[in-house]
Amino acid sequence: MPCAHASALQSVTARTQGCEECLKSKSSWVHLRLCLTCGHVGCCDSSPNRHATKHFQHTSHPVMASFEPGERWAWCYVDQIDMDVPARVARSLRS
Repeated sequence: MPCAHASALQSVTARTQGCEECLKSKSSWVHLRLCLTCGHVGCCDSSPNRHATKHFQHTSHPVMASFEPGERWAWCYVDQIDMDVPARVARSLRS
């Protein structure tokens, strides 16, 4: 079953090139995720602070994409499924 939230996704501009909260607190991260609703960049669940998931919990923005260079996948927190990043959104990601 496809993600019900994919049709609403639009291209966004990343607000930072690293995890917003980790940059402020001088923490480290493992991998980055980009919120496809607002452009927030957060760290993955393998990172100590899990800011991407915390962003979803705080905002209910459903879909985060990998913000790692060359990766083209996303995760919907609501539907709990992974998906390909729609072509119209792919320009938001790193090459």
